[in-house]
Amino acid sequence: MAKQITKQNFEQEVVNAGSPILLDFWATWCGPCQRQGPIIDQMAADGLNVGKINVDEQPELAQHFRVMSIPTLVVVKNGKEVQRAVGLHAREQLEEMLRNA
Repeated sequence: MAKQITKQNFEQEVVNAGSPILLDFWATWCGPCQRQGPIIDQMAADGLNVGKINVDEQPELAQHFRVMSIPTLVVVKNGKEVQRAVGLHAREQLEEMLRNA
């Protein structure tokens, strides 16, 4: 299961992660998000550094990253956004984003 990122644990889990992290901005009512979620969870189960941010529960984080559409997938390295993709993506594409960071 992917880490649930909140404003309370953002500093520890994202800014001070020590390695790039892929963040999945999603919501329960979003169809494509429901299809993206299991891919993110499987990546987490395989040991990749990924987290999920529910935009309805964490509007401050969604606003901080200027998320306009979901799913939005953002790779963060050393606390800074280095790559972004919007929409449903295959695992291979997401792994490549993390590798390139």
